[in-house]
Amino acid sequence: MRLKTALWGAVALGAFAPAAALAERGSDGQVNIIYWQAPSILNPYLSGGTKDIEAASMVIEPLARYDQNGVLVPYLAAEIPTVENGGVTPDLTAITWKLKPGLVWSDGSPVTTADVVFTYEYCTHPEGGCAQLSKFDGVSAVEAVDDLTLKITFERPTPVPYGPFTGGQGPVIQKAQFANCLGAAAPGCTDANFKPVGTGPFRVTDFRPNDVIQMEANPNYRDPAKPAFATVTFKGGGDAAAAGRAVLETGEFDYAWNLQLAPSVIQGMVAAGKGQAVSAFGTLVERIETNLTDPSPDLAEGERSTLKHPHPFLSDPLVRKALSMAIDRELLVEVGYGQAGRPTCTIVPSPPNYASTRTDCFAQDMAGANALLDQAGWVRGADGVRVKDGRRLAILYQTSTNAVRQDFQALVKQWWTELGAEVELKNVSASVFFGGDPGSPDTFQKFYADVEMYANNFDGTDPQNYLANYRCGNEPRPETGWQGENMNRYCDPAYDALLDELARTANFEERGRIARQLAEMLTVDSYVVIPLVDRGRVSAHSNSLGGVVLNTWDSELWNVADWYRIK
Repeated sequence: MRLKTALWGAVALGAFAPAAALAERGSDGQVNIIYWQAPSILNPYLSGGTKDIEAASMVIEPLARYDQNGVLVPYLAAEIPTVENGGVTPDLTAITWKLKPGLVWSDGSPVTTADVVFTYEYCTHPEGGCAQLSKFDGVSAVEAVDDLTLKITFERPTPVPYGPFTGGQGPVIQKAQFANCLGAAAPGCTDANFKPVGTGPFRVTDFRPNDVIQMEANPNYRDPAKPAFATVTFKGGGDAAAAGRAVLETGEFDYAWNLQLAPSVIQGMVAAGKGQAVSAFGTLVERIETNLTDPSPDLAEGERSTLKHPHPFLSDPLVRKALSMAIDRELLVEVGYGQAGRPTCTIVPSPPNYASTRTDCFAQDMAGANALLDQAGWVRGADGVRVKDGRRLAILYQTSTNAVRQDFQALVKQWWTELGAEVELKNVSASVFFGGDPGSPDTFQKFYADVEMYANNFDGTDPQNYLANYRCGNEPRPETGWQGENMNRYCDPAYDALLDELARTANFEERGRIARQLAEMLTVDSYVVIPLVDRGRVSAHSNSLGGVVLNTWDSELWNVADWYRIK
Protein backbone atom coordinates (compact mmCIF):
# COMPACT_ATOMS: atom_id res chain seq x y z
CA MET A 1 0.00 0.00 0.00
CA ARG A 2 1.49 3.35 -1.06
CA LEU A 3 0.36 6.70 0.22
CA LYS A 4 -0.17 9.64 -2.12
CA THR A 5 0.17 13.22 -0.94
CA ALA A 6 -3.24 13.99 -2.46
CA LEU A 7 -4.73 11.65 0.12
CA TRP A 8 -3.65 13.84 2.98
CA GLY A 9 -4.66 17.09 1.37
CA ALA A 10 -1.71 18.92 -0.12
CA VAL A 11 1.54 19.11 1.82
CA ALA A 12 4.35 21.56 1.25
CA LEU A 13 7.92 20.37 1.39
CA GLY A 14 9.61 23.76 1.56
CA ALA A 15 9.36 26.70 3.92
CA PHE A 16 6.30 28.89 3.59
CA ALA A 17 6.93 32.63 3.43
CA PRO A 18 4.02 34.95 2.58
CA ALA A 19 5.04 38.21 1.02
CA ALA A 20 5.51 40.95 3.62
CA ALA A 21 7.06 44.38 3.76
CA LEU A 22 9.41 43.79 6.67
CA ALA A 23 12.53 45.81 7.34
CA GLU A 24 13.75 44.67 10.74
CA ARG A 25 12.38 43.11 13.88
CA GLY A 26 10.20 45.47 15.91
CA SER A 27 10.42 48.36 13.45
CA ASP A 28 6.64 48.79 13.24
CA GLY A 29 6.07 49.37 16.95
CA GLN A 30 2.79 48.30 18.53
CA VAL A 31 -0.07 46.13 17.24
CA ASN A 32 -3.41 45.80 19.06
CA ILE A 33 -5.55 42.66 18.86
CA ILE A 34 -9.00 42.19 20.39
CA TYR A 35 -10.78 38.90 21.06
CA TRP A 36 -14.14 39.51 22.70
CA GLN A 37 -13.88 36.02 24.20
CA ALA A 38 -11.07 36.68 26.64
CA PRO A 39 -8.25 34.11 26.97
CA SER A 40 -8.05 32.52 30.40
CA ILE A 41 -4.95 30.34 29.89
CA LEU A 42 -2.15 30.01 27.32
CA ASN A 43 -1.90 26.24 27.35
CA PRO A 44 -4.02 24.54 24.65
CA TYR A 45 -3.61 21.20 26.41
CA LEU A 46 -5.64 22.54 29.33
CA SER A 47 -8.31 24.32 27.31
CA GLY A 48 -10.34 23.47 24.23
CA GLY A 49 -11.43 27.11 23.89
CA THR A 50 -10.51 28.66 20.54
CA LYS A 51 -9.68 31.96 22.26
CA ASP A 52 -7.01 30.24 24.38
CA ILE A 53 -5.60 28.13 21.53
CA GLU A 54 -5.24 31.14 19.22
CA ALA A 55 -3.69 33.46 21.79
CA ALA A 56 -1.19 30.73 22.67
CA SER A 57 -0.36 30.21 18.99
CA MET A 58 1.55 33.49 18.97
CA VAL A 59 3.93 32.04 21.58
CA ILE A 60 4.13 28.25 21.25
CA GLU A 61 4.23 26.43 17.93
CA PRO A 62 3.74 22.96 16.41
CA LEU A 63 5.98 21.03 14.07
CA ALA A 64 3.75 22.08 11.17
CA ARG A 65 0.70 24.23 10.51
CA TYR A 66 -2.03 24.42 7.89
CA ASP A 67 -2.05 27.46 5.62
CA GLN A 68 -5.08 29.30 4.27
CA ASN A 69 -5.57 26.60 1.62
CA GLY A 70 -5.40 23.71 4.08
CA VAL A 71 -1.85 22.87 2.95
CA LEU A 72 0.41 21.47 5.67
CA VAL A 73 3.57 23.58 5.89
CA PRO A 74 6.63 23.14 8.16
CA TYR A 75 7.19 25.41 11.16
CA LEU A 76 9.53 23.76 13.68
CA ALA A 77 10.02 20.88 11.27
CA ALA A 78 12.49 21.04 8.40
CA GLU A 79 9.99 19.47 5.98
CA ILE A 80 6.73 17.53 5.89
CA PRO A 81 7.42 13.77 6.02
CA THR A 82 5.93 11.66 3.24
CA VAL A 83 6.36 8.15 1.92
CA GLU A 84 8.11 9.63 -1.10
CA ASN A 85 10.79 11.43 0.93
CA GLY A 86 11.23 8.55 3.38
CA GLY A 87 9.60 10.28 6.33
CA VAL A 88 6.64 7.89 6.44
CA THR A 89 7.24 4.14 6.43
CA PRO A 90 5.81 2.24 3.44
CA ASP A 91 3.58 0.22 5.78
CA LEU A 92 2.21 3.54 7.19
CA THR A 93 2.92 2.57 10.81
CA ALA A 94 5.44 5.32 11.62
CA ILE A 95 6.36 8.88 10.74
CA THR A 96 9.73 10.53 11.32
CA TRP A 97 10.01 14.29 11.74
CA LYS A 98 13.24 16.31 11.52
CA LEU A 99 13.52 19.55 13.48
CA LYS A 100 15.09 22.58 11.87
CA PRO A 101 18.67 22.87 13.17
CA GLY A 102 19.50 25.75 15.48
CA LEU A 103 16.04 26.32 16.96
CA VAL A 104 16.00 27.90 20.40
CA TRP A 105 13.32 28.72 22.93
CA SER A 106 12.60 32.33 23.80
CA ASP A 107 14.85 31.89 26.87
CA GLY A 108 17.76 31.00 24.58
CA SER A 109 17.94 27.26 25.36
CA PRO A 110 17.97 24.74 22.48
CA VAL A 111 14.82 23.08 21.20
CA THR A 112 15.25 19.32 20.92
CA THR A 113 13.09 16.30 20.32
CA ALA A 114 13.12 15.70 24.08
CA ASP A 115 10.69 18.62 24.28
CA VAL A 116 8.41 16.98 21.72
CA VAL A 117 8.49 13.62 23.51
CA PHE A 118 7.72 15.39 26.78
CA THR A 119 4.72 17.12 25.19
CA TYR A 120 3.31 13.70 24.31
CA GLU A 121 3.91 12.45 27.85
CA TYR A 122 2.29 15.58 29.24
CA CYS A 123 -0.93 15.20 27.25
CA THR A 124 -1.25 11.44 27.67
CA HIS A 125 -0.35 11.23 31.36
CA PRO A 126 -2.79 8.77 32.98
CA GLU A 127 -3.34 10.95 36.05
CA GLY A 128 -4.08 14.13 34.13
CA GLY A 129 -6.55 15.50 31.64
CA CYS A 130 -5.70 16.83 28.19
CA ALA A 131 -8.06 18.87 26.04
CA GLN A 132 -6.26 17.70 22.88
CA LEU A 133 -5.99 13.99 23.65
CA SER A 134 -7.60 13.00 20.34
CA LYS A 135 -4.51 14.38 18.59
CA PHE A 136 -2.74 11.24 19.78
CA ASP A 137 -5.49 8.78 18.90
CA GLY A 138 -3.82 5.56 17.73
CA VAL A 139 -0.28 6.56 18.77
CA SER A 140 1.72 3.80 20.50
CA ALA A 141 5.06 5.54 20.97
CA VAL A 142 6.87 8.85 20.51
CA GLU A 143 10.68 8.54 20.55
CA ALA A 144 13.65 10.87 20.24
CA VAL A 145 16.01 9.17 17.78
CA ASP A 146 18.47 12.03 18.30
CA ASP A 147 18.19 15.71 19.22
CA LEU A 148 16.68 16.61 15.85
CA THR A 149 14.93 13.38 14.83
CA LEU A 150 11.56 12.28 16.20
CA LYS A 151 9.79 9.01 15.45
CA ILE A 152 6.05 8.50 16.07
CA THR A 153 4.78 4.92 15.90
CA PHE A 154 1.12 4.03 15.46
CA GLU A 155 -0.85 1.03 16.66
CA ARG A 156 -1.88 0.24 13.12
CA PRO A 157 -1.21 1.48 9.55
CA THR A 158 -2.21 5.16 9.61
CA PRO A 159 -2.63 6.75 6.19
CA VAL A 160 -3.01 10.24 7.71
CA PRO A 161 -0.21 10.42 10.31
CA TYR A 162 -0.33 14.20 10.79
CA GLY A 163 -2.43 14.45 13.95
CA PRO A 164 0.28 14.79 16.61
CA PHE A 165 2.10 18.12 16.95
CA THR A 166 0.39 19.90 14.06
CA GLY A 167 -1.87 22.93 13.96
CA GLY A 168 -2.66 25.42 16.68
CA GLN A 169 -4.16 22.66 18.82
CA GLY A 170 -0.91 20.67 18.93
CA PRO A 171 2.04 22.88 19.90
CA VAL A 172 5.30 21.74 21.44
CA ILE A 173 5.88 22.87 25.04
CA GLN A 174 9.23 23.21 26.78
CA LYS A 175 10.20 20.22 28.90
CA ALA A 176 12.29 22.29 31.33
CA GLN A 177 9.40 24.64 32.09
CA PHE A 178 6.67 21.99 32.46
CA ALA A 179 8.73 19.15 33.98
CA ASN A 180 6.96 19.40 37.34
CA CYS A 181 3.51 19.85 35.78
CA LEU A 182 2.64 16.29 34.78
CA GLY A 183 -0.68 14.65 35.55
CA ALA A 184 -2.74 16.09 38.37
CA ALA A 185 -0.17 18.84 38.91
CA ALA A 186 -0.81 20.40 35.48
CA PRO A 187 -3.59 22.91 36.35
CA GLY A 188 -1.61 24.28 39.30
CA CYS A 189 1.40 25.36 37.22
CA THR A 190 0.20 28.93 36.88
CA ASP A 191 3.48 30.48 35.72
CA ALA A 192 3.93 27.95 32.94
CA ASN A 193 0.27 28.00 31.88
CA PHE A 194 0.13 31.81 31.79
CA LYS A 195 3.63 32.55 30.44
CA PRO A 196 4.82 29.58 28.40
CA VAL A 197 8.35 29.71 27.05
CA GLY A 198 7.92 29.37 23.30
CA THR A 199 9.43 29.43 19.85
CA GLY A 200 6.86 31.75 18.30
CA PRO A 201 7.34 35.35 17.18
CA PHE A 202 6.23 36.79 20.54
CA ARG A 203 6.72 36.11 24.23
CA VAL A 204 4.42 37.05 27.11
CA THR A 205 5.45 39.86 29.44
CA ASP A 206 2.19 40.09 31.40
CA PHE A 207 -1.00 38.04 31.44
CA ARG A 208 -4.16 38.96 33.26
CA PRO A 209 -6.61 36.08 32.73
CA ASN A 210 -9.94 37.07 31.19
CA ASP A 211 -8.59 40.55 30.51
CA VAL A 212 -5.39 41.46 28.70
CA ILE A 213 -2.10 39.94 27.54
CA GLN A 214 1.01 42.00 26.90
CA MET A 215 3.66 40.54 24.60
CA GLU A 216 6.96 41.58 23.08
CA ALA A 217 8.91 40.33 20.08
CA ASN A 218 10.78 37.12 20.82
CA PRO A 219 14.47 38.10 20.65
CA ASN A 220 15.38 34.52 19.73
CA TYR A 221 12.83 34.03 16.95
CA ARG A 222 14.34 32.02 14.11
CA ASP A 223 13.83 34.74 11.46
CA PRO A 224 15.93 37.78 12.48
CA ALA A 225 13.72 40.14 10.42
CA LYS A 226 10.48 39.10 12.13
CA PRO A 227 8.14 39.98 13.69
CA ALA A 228 7.73 43.54 12.44
CA PHE A 229 5.91 44.55 15.62
CA ALA A 230 7.88 45.13 18.81
CA THR A 231 4.94 44.79 21.20
CA VAL A 232 1.41 43.44 21.26
CA THR A 233 -1.60 44.27 23.37
CA PHE A 234 -4.04 41.36 23.22
CA LYS A 235 -7.30 42.57 24.76
CA GLY A 236 -10.05 40.17 25.79
CA GLY A 237 -13.63 40.60 26.88
CA GLY A 238 -16.60 42.71 25.94
CA ASP A 239 -18.73 41.57 23.05
CA ALA A 240 -18.46 41.08 19.30
CA ALA A 241 -20.08 44.43 18.51
CA ALA A 242 -17.61 46.36 20.65
CA ALA A 243 -14.70 44.45 19.12
CA GLY A 244 -15.91 45.21 15.61
CA ARG A 245 -16.33 48.90 16.38
CA ALA A 246 -12.85 49.07 17.92
CA VAL A 247 -11.33 48.10 14.56
CA LEU A 248 -13.80 49.26 11.93
CA GLU A 249 -15.14 52.48 13.44
CA THR A 250 -12.76 53.91 16.05
CA GLY A 251 -9.47 52.41 14.83
CA GLU A 252 -8.41 51.71 18.41
CA PHE A 253 -7.44 48.13 17.53
CA ASP A 254 -5.84 46.56 14.47
CA TYR A 255 -7.46 43.12 14.44
CA ALA A 256 -10.78 41.80 15.74
CA TRP A 257 -11.58 38.10 15.77
CA ASN A 258 -14.87 36.29 15.19
CA LEU A 259 -17.37 39.04 14.47
CA GLN A 260 -20.39 36.95 15.34
CA LEU A 261 -22.80 39.69 14.33
CA ALA A 262 -25.72 40.17 11.97
CA PRO A 263 -24.43 41.00 8.44
CA SER A 264 -26.15 44.39 8.40
CA VAL A 265 -24.30 45.36 11.60
CA ILE A 266 -20.93 44.49 10.09
CA GLN A 267 -21.73 46.35 6.87
CA GLY A 268 -22.61 49.45 8.86
CA MET A 269 -19.27 49.31 10.68
CA VAL A 270 -17.25 48.83 7.49
CA ALA A 271 -18.89 51.96 6.07
CA ALA A 272 -16.87 54.03 8.55
CA GLY A 273 -13.85 53.39 6.31
CA LYS A 274 -11.22 52.51 8.92
CA GLY A 275 -10.96 48.79 8.21
CA GLN A 276 -12.26 45.80 6.36
CA ALA A 277 -14.06 42.59 7.19
CA VAL A 278 -12.58 39.32 5.92
CA SER A 279 -14.44 36.03 5.73
CA ALA A 280 -14.08 32.44 4.56
CA PHE A 281 -15.84 29.13 5.09
CA GLY A 282 -14.11 26.22 6.76
CA THR A 283 -15.35 23.65 9.26
CA LEU A 284 -16.89 25.89 11.94
CA VAL A 285 -20.36 24.60 12.87
CA GLU A 286 -22.74 26.14 15.40
CA ARG A 287 -24.46 23.21 17.07
CA ILE A 288 -26.53 22.11 20.03
CA GLU A 289 -24.91 19.31 22.02
CA THR A 290 -27.29 17.09 23.99
CA ASN A 291 -26.32 15.74 27.40
CA LEU A 292 -26.63 11.95 27.60
CA THR A 293 -26.04 11.91 31.37
CA ASP A 294 -27.98 13.29 34.30
CA PRO A 295 -26.53 16.82 34.52
CA SER A 296 -27.32 17.38 38.18
CA PRO A 297 -24.29 18.77 40.05
CA ASP A 298 -25.74 17.13 43.17
CA LEU A 299 -24.59 13.71 41.97
CA ALA A 300 -21.22 12.45 43.11
CA GLU A 301 -18.75 14.01 40.67
CA GLY A 302 -17.58 10.65 39.41
CA GLU A 303 -21.08 9.56 38.45
CA ARG A 304 -21.48 11.43 35.15
CA SER A 305 -22.12 8.13 33.43
CA THR A 306 -24.65 7.11 30.79
CA LEU A 307 -24.82 3.70 32.47
CA LYS A 308 -25.17 4.73 36.12
CA HIS A 309 -27.08 7.98 35.57
CA PRO A 310 -28.48 8.34 32.06
CA HIS A 311 -30.25 11.55 31.17
CA PRO A 312 -33.92 11.32 32.21
CA PHE A 313 -35.24 12.18 28.75
CA LEU A 314 -32.40 12.99 26.34
CA SER A 315 -31.32 9.36 26.49
CA ASP A 316 -34.34 8.76 24.24
CA PRO A 317 -33.40 9.34 20.57
CA LEU A 318 -37.03 10.17 19.77
CA VAL A 319 -36.88 13.18 22.08
CA ARG A 320 -33.58 14.34 20.58
CA LYS A 321 -34.94 13.97 17.05
CA ALA A 322 -38.10 15.89 17.95
CA LEU A 323 -36.03 18.78 19.31
CA SER A 324 -34.06 18.89 16.06
CA MET A 325 -37.16 18.71 13.85
CA ALA A 326 -38.67 21.75 15.61
CA ILE A 327 -35.79 24.04 14.51
CA ASP A 328 -35.97 26.29 11.44
CA ARG A 329 -32.31 26.42 10.39
CA GLU A 330 -32.97 28.66 7.39
CA LEU A 331 -34.38 31.30 9.73
CA LEU A 332 -31.40 30.97 12.08
CA VAL A 333 -29.05 31.63 9.15
CA GLU A 334 -31.09 34.64 8.06
CA VAL A 335 -31.19 36.12 11.56
CA GLY A 336 -27.62 35.41 12.58
CA TYR A 337 -25.30 35.18 9.59
CA GLY A 338 -26.82 35.98 6.20
CA GLN A 339 -24.38 35.09 3.43
CA ALA A 340 -21.79 34.14 6.05
CA GLY A 341 -23.83 31.10 7.08
CA ARG A 342 -25.70 28.15 5.64
CA PRO A 343 -27.87 25.46 7.23
CA THR A 344 -26.18 22.16 7.91
CA CYS A 345 -27.03 18.68 9.18
CA THR A 346 -23.41 17.68 9.79
CA ILE A 347 -20.52 18.73 12.01
CA VAL A 348 -18.05 18.21 9.13
CA PRO A 349 -19.31 20.59 6.41
CA SER A 350 -16.07 20.57 4.40
CA PRO A 351 -13.87 19.69 2.57
CA PRO A 352 -16.31 18.22 0.02
CA ASN A 353 -14.91 14.68 0.26
CA TYR A 354 -15.91 14.50 3.94
CA ALA A 355 -19.07 16.62 3.94
CA SER A 356 -22.38 14.81 4.29
CA THR A 357 -24.95 15.73 1.66
CA ARG A 358 -27.86 14.80 3.94
CA THR A 359 -30.46 17.56 4.24
CA ASP A 360 -32.90 15.70 6.51
CA CYS A 361 -32.85 18.48 9.07
CA PHE A 362 -33.34 21.48 6.81
CA ALA A 363 -37.15 21.62 6.83
CA GLN A 364 -38.82 22.51 10.12
CA ASP A 365 -41.50 19.90 10.91
CA MET A 366 -43.49 20.79 14.02
CA ALA A 367 -46.24 18.26 13.28
CA GLY A 368 -43.71 15.46 12.94
CA ALA A 369 -41.87 16.56 16.09
CA ASN A 370 -45.11 16.57 18.10
CA ALA A 371 -45.97 13.12 16.78
CA LEU A 372 -42.57 11.79 17.90
CA LEU A 373 -43.07 13.08 21.45
CA ASP A 374 -46.56 11.58 21.50
CA GLN A 375 -45.04 8.29 20.38
CA ALA A 376 -42.39 8.53 23.11
CA GLY A 377 -45.13 8.85 25.75
CA TRP A 378 -44.78 12.53 26.59
CA VAL A 379 -48.28 13.88 27.31
CA ARG A 380 -49.22 17.56 27.52
CA GLY A 381 -50.36 18.72 30.94
CA ALA A 382 -52.92 21.42 31.70
CA ASP A 383 -50.22 24.10 31.34
CA GLY A 384 -49.09 22.76 27.97
CA VAL A 385 -45.85 21.24 29.26
CA ARG A 386 -45.37 17.58 28.44
CA VAL A 387 -45.00 15.07 31.25
CA LYS A 388 -43.93 11.43 31.37
CA ASP A 389 -43.77 9.23 34.47
CA GLY A 390 -44.26 12.31 36.62
CA ARG A 391 -41.32 14.22 35.06
CA ARG A 392 -41.79 17.46 33.16
CA LEU A 393 -40.02 18.00 29.85
CA ALA A 394 -37.94 20.81 31.36
CA ILE A 395 -34.78 21.83 29.49
CA LEU A 396 -31.90 23.98 30.74
CA TYR A 397 -30.30 25.41 27.60
CA GLN A 398 -26.90 27.07 28.04
CA THR A 399 -24.43 28.86 25.81
CA SER A 400 -21.90 31.68 25.94
CA THR A 401 -22.90 35.33 26.12
CA ASN A 402 -23.19 36.75 22.61
CA ALA A 403 -25.95 38.65 20.81
CA VAL A 404 -26.36 36.13 17.97
CA ARG A 405 -26.38 33.18 20.37
CA GLN A 406 -29.00 34.83 22.57
CA ASP A 407 -31.12 35.45 19.43
CA PHE A 408 -30.77 31.76 18.61
CA GLN A 409 -31.71 30.79 22.15
CA ALA A 410 -34.85 32.92 22.01
CA LEU A 411 -35.99 31.37 18.72
CA VAL A 412 -35.23 27.81 19.76
CA LYS A 413 -37.00 28.36 23.08
CA GLN A 414 -40.07 29.54 21.20
CA TRP A 415 -40.10 26.44 18.99
CA TRP A 416 -39.45 24.02 21.83
CA THR A 417 -42.11 25.70 23.98
CA GLU A 418 -44.62 25.21 21.15
CA LEU A 419 -43.53 21.57 21.21
CA GLY A 420 -44.52 21.27 24.86
CA ALA A 421 -41.18 21.78 26.58
CA GLU A 422 -40.42 24.10 29.47
CA VAL A 423 -37.20 25.89 28.53
CA GLU A 424 -34.87 27.84 30.80
CA LEU A 425 -32.14 29.85 29.11
CA LYS A 426 -28.71 30.42 30.58
CA ASN A 427 -25.75 32.31 29.15
CA VAL A 428 -22.26 32.40 30.60
CA SER A 429 -19.38 34.73 29.89
CA ALA A 430 -17.33 33.17 27.09
CA SER A 431 -14.12 33.49 29.10
CA VAL A 432 -15.68 31.23 31.75
CA PHE A 433 -17.72 28.95 29.49
CA PHE A 434 -14.74 28.05 27.30
CA GLY A 435 -12.10 28.58 29.99
CA GLY A 436 -11.64 25.00 31.17
CA ASP A 437 -11.28 25.95 34.84
CA PRO A 438 -11.79 22.63 36.70
CA GLY A 439 -13.17 24.56 39.67
CA SER A 440 -15.93 26.33 37.74
CA PRO A 441 -19.40 24.77 37.45
CA ASP A 442 -20.14 26.79 34.30
CA THR A 443 -17.71 25.37 31.73
CA PHE A 444 -18.91 23.60 28.64
CA GLN A 445 -16.89 20.58 29.79
CA LYS A 446 -18.77 20.31 33.11
CA PHE A 447 -22.04 20.58 31.13
CA TYR A 448 -24.39 20.99 34.10
CA ALA A 449 -27.27 21.61 31.68
CA ASP A 450 -29.48 19.55 29.40
CA VAL A 451 -28.25 21.07 26.15
CA GLU A 452 -25.53 23.55 25.28
CA MET A 453 -24.74 25.50 22.14
CA TYR A 454 -21.37 26.54 20.72
CA ALA A 455 -19.22 26.14 17.64
CA ASN A 456 -15.87 24.49 17.08
CA ASN A 457 -13.75 23.11 14.28
CA PHE A 458 -10.53 21.23 13.64
CA ASP A 459 -7.01 21.85 12.37
CA GLY A 460 -6.40 20.94 8.76
CA THR A 461 -8.66 19.29 6.20
CA ASP A 462 -8.91 15.72 7.48
CA PRO A 463 -11.53 15.13 10.23
CA GLN A 464 -10.16 11.87 11.69
CA ASN A 465 -8.88 13.28 14.98
CA TYR A 466 -11.87 15.59 15.29
CA LEU A 467 -14.31 12.70 14.97
CA ALA A 468 -12.22 10.83 17.54
CA ASN A 469 -13.38 13.42 20.09
CA TYR A 470 -16.49 11.28 20.53
CA ARG A 471 -14.61 8.06 21.25
CA CYS A 472 -15.52 6.22 24.47
CA GLY A 473 -13.23 7.44 27.25
CA ASN A 474 -12.75 10.97 25.95
CA GLU A 475 -15.46 12.43 28.18
CA PRO A 476 -14.51 15.14 30.72
CA ARG A 477 -14.57 13.78 34.28
CA PRO A 478 -13.01 14.53 37.65
CA GLU A 479 -9.98 12.30 37.14
CA THR A 480 -9.09 14.22 33.95
CA GLY A 481 -9.47 17.60 35.65
CA TRP A 482 -12.69 17.95 33.61
CA GLN A 483 -10.68 18.05 30.38
CA GLY A 484 -11.88 16.08 27.38
CA GLU A 485 -13.67 16.62 24.09
CA ASN A 486 -16.63 14.23 24.39
CA MET A 487 -19.00 16.71 26.06
CA ASN A 488 -22.09 14.53 25.52
CA ARG A 489 -20.54 11.52 27.29
CA TYR A 490 -21.38 9.57 24.11
CA CYS A 491 -20.12 5.99 23.92
CA ASP A 492 -20.90 3.55 21.11
CA PRO A 493 -18.56 0.61 20.39
CA ALA A 494 -19.79 0.59 16.78
CA TYR A 495 -18.69 4.20 16.40
CA ASP A 496 -15.26 3.42 17.88
CA ALA A 497 -14.85 0.44 15.54
CA LEU A 498 -15.64 2.64 12.54
CA LEU A 499 -13.10 5.20 13.79
CA ASP A 500 -10.49 2.45 13.81
CA GLU A 501 -11.48 1.55 10.25
CA LEU A 502 -11.07 5.18 9.18
CA ALA A 503 -7.62 5.30 10.79
CA ARG A 504 -6.36 2.40 8.67
CA THR A 505 -8.07 3.35 5.38
CA ALA A 506 -5.83 4.83 2.68
CA ASN A 507 -8.21 5.28 -0.23
CA PHE A 508 -9.29 8.92 -0.38
CA GLU A 509 -12.86 8.29 -1.48
CA GLU A 510 -13.31 5.49 1.05
CA ARG A 511 -12.03 7.75 3.80
CA GLY A 512 -14.67 10.25 2.79
CA ARG A 513 -17.41 7.64 2.96
CA ILE A 514 -16.41 6.47 6.43
CA ALA A 515 -16.02 10.00 7.79
CA ARG A 516 -19.46 10.95 6.46
CA GLN A 517 -20.94 7.88 8.10
CA LEU A 518 -19.31 8.72 11.43
CA ALA A 519 -20.60 12.30 11.36
CA GLU A 520 -24.08 11.07 10.47
CA MET A 521 -24.03 8.59 13.36
CA LEU A 522 -23.70 11.57 15.69
CA THR A 523 -26.20 13.81 13.93
CA VAL A 524 -29.00 12.76 11.55
CA ASP A 525 -28.91 9.11 12.69
CA SER A 526 -29.05 9.77 16.44
CA TYR A 527 -29.30 13.55 17.05
CA VAL A 528 -26.73 13.34 19.84
CA VAL A 529 -25.38 16.49 18.19
CA ILE A 530 -27.89 18.85 16.56
CA PRO A 531 -26.04 20.90 13.90
CA LEU A 532 -27.50 24.31 13.12
CA VAL A 533 -25.33 26.55 10.95
CA ASP A 534 -22.17 26.09 8.88
CA ARG A 535 -20.58 29.38 9.87
CA GLY A 536 -18.23 31.38 7.75
CA ARG A 537 -15.38 32.87 9.75
CA VAL A 538 -15.67 36.67 9.83
CA SER A 539 -12.98 38.88 11.32
CA ALA A 540 -11.76 42.42 10.70
CA HIS A 541 -8.49 44.29 10.40
CA SER A 542 -7.53 47.93 10.09
CA ASN A 543 -6.58 49.37 6.73
CA SER A 544 -3.07 49.97 8.06
CA LEU A 545 -2.41 46.32 8.98
CA GLY A 546 -0.69 44.34 6.26
CA GLY A 547 0.10 40.65 5.88
CA VAL A 548 -3.20 39.36 7.26
CA VAL A 549 -4.27 36.10 5.61
CA LEU A 550 -7.50 34.68 7.05
CA ASN A 551 -7.11 30.99 7.77
CA THR A 552 -10.04 28.71 8.58
CA TRP A 553 -7.89 25.56 8.82
CA ASP A 554 -5.68 26.61 11.75
CA SER A 555 -5.30 29.47 14.20
CA GLU A 556 -6.33 32.81 12.69
CA LEU A 557 -3.05 34.13 14.08
CA TRP A 558 -1.05 31.46 12.25
CA ASN A 559 1.06 33.99 10.32
CA VAL A 560 1.23 36.84 12.85
CA ALA A 561 5.00 36.86 12.36
CA ASP A 562 4.32 38.22 8.85
CA TRP A 563 2.03 41.08 9.87
CA TYR A 564 3.34 44.61 9.32
CA ARG A 565 2.25 48.23 9.33
CA ILE A 566 1.28 49.75 5.99
CA LYS A 567 2.85 53.20 5.84
